[in-house]
Amino acid sequence: MAVLDYLICGGYLVLVIALGWWCARGQKTNTEYFVGSRKMNWLAVGISLFATTFSALSFVGLPREAAYEDYHLYTAILFIPLVAAPIAGWLFVPLYHNLQLISAYEYLERRFNRRLRLIGSALACLYMLAWMGNMLYATGLILLVVLGLSDVPMALPITLIVLGLFTTIYTSLGGFQAVVWTDVAQAVVLFGGMMLVLLITVSRIDGGWLAVWRIGQAHDRFAMFDMDFDLSDRANFFTAAAYGIFVYIAAMTTGQSAVQRYVSMPSVSAARWSLAVNGVLVAGVCLVFFLVGSAMFAFYQQHPAADAVAGSSFPNLLREDQLTPHFIQTQLKIPGLMGLLLAGLFAAVMSSIDSSANSITTLVVCDWLPGKNEVSVGTTKLLCGVAGLSAIGAALLVPYLGEHVFDILVTIAGAFFGPLLGIFALGVFVPRASGKGAVIGLCGGVMGLLVVAATSIPAEWLSDALPESLRPLAEDWPAKISPWWYGAFTCVPTFFVGLAASYLFPPPDPKRVQGLTVFSTAGAAALHDDESVEEQRVAPNLAADRSKPRRSL
Repeated sequence: MAVLDYLICGGYLVLVIALGWWCARGQKTNTEYFVGSRKMNWLAVGISLFATTFSALSFVGLPREAAYEDYHLYTAILFIPLVAAPIAGWLFVPLYHNLQLISAYEYLERRFNRRLRLIGSALACLYMLAWMGNMLYATGLILLVVLGLSDVPMALPITLIVLGLFTTIYTSLGGFQAVVWTDVAQAVVLFGGMMLVLLITVSRIDGGWLAVWRIGQAHDRFAMFDMDFDLSDRANFFTAAAYGIFVYIAAMTTGQSAVQRYVSMPSVSAARWSLAVNGVLVAGVCLVFFLVGSAMFAFYQQHPAADAVAGSSFPNLLREDQLTPHFIQTQLKIPGLMGLLLAGLFAAVMSSIDSSANSITTLVVCDWLPGKNEVSVGTTKLLCGVAGLSAIGAALLVPYLGEHVFDILVTIAGAFFGPLLGIFALGVFVPRASGKGAVIGLCGGVMGLLVVAATSIPAEWLSDALPESLRPLAEDWPAKISPWWYGAFTCVPTFFVGLAASYLFPPPDPKRVQGLTVFSTAGAAALHDDESVEEQRVAPNLAADRSKPRRSL
């Protein structure tokens, strides 16, 4: 890289640290640290919602999808603005605001019992830990290519440690406000950098945009609505819809990172506006990244790589996820461009880790710490640092979970978000649902996960493990179910088994569910002004920020 590249990248990192320091000024309570005193700007939060979703994985994964696969993933992404955002905005946001939640899973205790709150919180923490590890690993893959460190011993672990440490410093320093405002800067850098890459790439293709379209059409790279139903194939509309419904909706309605942003704003209308901003950015910016992949595909079709393997025009890479940085480094040698893209890459990984680290800390303080320990802001920052550092360990385990970073994330998201969506749906939409029924429903979701996971066992492995008399069973072993269906196979059993099981137990007290379902909004205002005993138990300094004492539910 040129000196200009290092200056651009270094300047961005200095800006991030400065933002973290600026946001840390005057923070005295955990409410300020976790939700910005509930006074955050809706435009900034909307951009932050987008930046958190649009991660380092998207930076490498979306162009790869368009170049090597097709646009069915974009079909799934469109469920965010078209389905997930409206559902979250009109059904869940008012509920969360009325309850004045900080931990999303406090809802499960109010609606069901403490056991389910802790289960939900644990699932969310495990998902966010895996998410952070995946983001760090994706970034490490890119840096190995950009910096020419692929053959250097211990280069990847050292890179992960440095990135993890840097992100942890500014996240733990500035808290939620630092997360939101740095996410805004990161979104601008990400979009600007890749828009520039797209325009330059298209200018170097003979025939420009028309050639990109024709070449992609000829190779079926723009397919979005293949209506052939196949559980084992992700390249069809039904599989994309399953991912869009059972993962994206779950993330936007039950994910701590999303809920924490909703309640950081002063009103329901502000939260809804932030969702609208997020939806527009997701649809537009993700399309730009897909078009970058399509442009790279067209470029290599016209100018095959010298080291391309037989039957392919792409360069021979260690992993397909490295295509975008390799292309920029070898084909777009423009001073400053790589620095801008590296700044965008750091922006992507930091926006993922900072949000997750802050959210994990929020859950630990609000859901897990005993009430006898009043948690100071200093202790909270230390916990946030530990959460950020734990991502480094998770990143070292990622290579053992799958081949492509997006496939790894899809598997993790379906396994954790599906059951959460099932439990929340029971509580929000079924007044008759009981805590015991919900626990049994969760067991049904676990069984669903085991079923789809079993299809991943190769038939030859099964054949070797079975006695000779049972080996014919391996020949009829079902085809592997796509990980894009994992959310459906965990959410649906959780909901319907929980619904049926609830009728085996007495119904909950109507007063207990008042204001906790979409059908019982009367009394929600009272809940807004009441403080639960639970909040006083786990985090007294959170309760101290509110003027009125609250009754126990």
